[in-house]
Amino acid sequence: MFSAEQMMVWSQGYYWPFLRFSALFLASPIFSASSFPVRGRVLLAVLVTALVMPSLPEMPVVSPLSATGLLFAGQQVVIGLAMGFILQMVFGAVVIAGQSLAMTMGLGFAMAVDPQNGVQVPVLSQLYVIFATLIFLSIDGHLILIQFLADSFILLPVSLTGWSNDFGINVVLLGSQMFLGALLLVLPALTAILLINVAFGVITRAAPQLNIFAVGFPVTILAGFVFITLSMPSVFERLVNMFDTGLSQALIVLK
Repeated sequence: MFSAEQMMVWSQGYYWPFLRFSALFLASPIFSASSFPVRGRVLLAVLVTALVMPSLPEMPVVSPLSATGLLFAGQQVVIGLAMGFILQMVFGAVVIAGQSLAMTMGLGFAMAVDPQNGVQVPVLSQLYVIFATLIFLSIDGHLILIQFLADSFILLPVSLTGWSNDFGINVVLLGSQMFLGALLLVLPALTAILLINVAFGVITRAAPQLNIFAVGFPVTILAGFVFITLSMPSVFERLVNMFDTGLSQALIVLK
C-alpha cells in the first residue's frame, strides 16, 4: 500500500508536466487544429506526460489549491502556450505569404476554410499551409517540439525563481520574424509578378486602346502559378529553415 505522502509526491510529479504539455497542445500547430478533438488532446497530454515523467527532474511538492500552487500552475500554462505560440507564428507567416501572393495574382477572392485555424483564407494560403504541415511532419517537428518542452523542465524548472524579466517581450518581438519570413517565402514569385505588372503598365501607355484587364488578368494568374512551381525548391528550403529557427527560438526565449 502507498502512503498518502507517497501518493502526493507522485501526483505532484505528474500534475505540473501535464499542465505544461496540455498548454502546448492547446497552442502549437497541428495539435491545436480545429479538426483535432479536445478529448484527443487531453488523452495525448496524459500519454506524453506518463512517458516523459521518469526522465524529468524532481518536482516540488506543493498543494495545487494553495497560492503557491496556483502560481506554479500559471507558470506551466504560460510556458506551454509560449512555446506553442512561437511555432504557430511560423504557420502564420505561411498564411500571410499565401495571402500576399494571392492578392498580387488577383486570386484574393478565391477563399477556402483553413483546417488549422478554422477561418477562411485564400486558396494559395491553404496550399502553402498544407505544404508546410507536410514538411513539419516529415522533419519530425512535432516530436522535436515535445522533446524541447521536456528539456524546458531543466532550463526553467517548476519554481517561482529563474524567470527572465524579458520573457514576455521576447515572445512578442518574435512576431516581427513572422512578417519577414512571409516576405522571404514568396519573394521570387512576388518579384516576377511585379515585373509583369510593370510591363503591362508600359504596354498600356504605349497602346491605350488595348483592353489590359482582359489580357493582363489571365496572364498574371498563369505566370503566378508558373513561378510558384519554379520557386517550390527554395520554398521547401526556406520552410525547413523557418521551422528550425522557430524551434531554436522557443528554447532561447526560455533561457
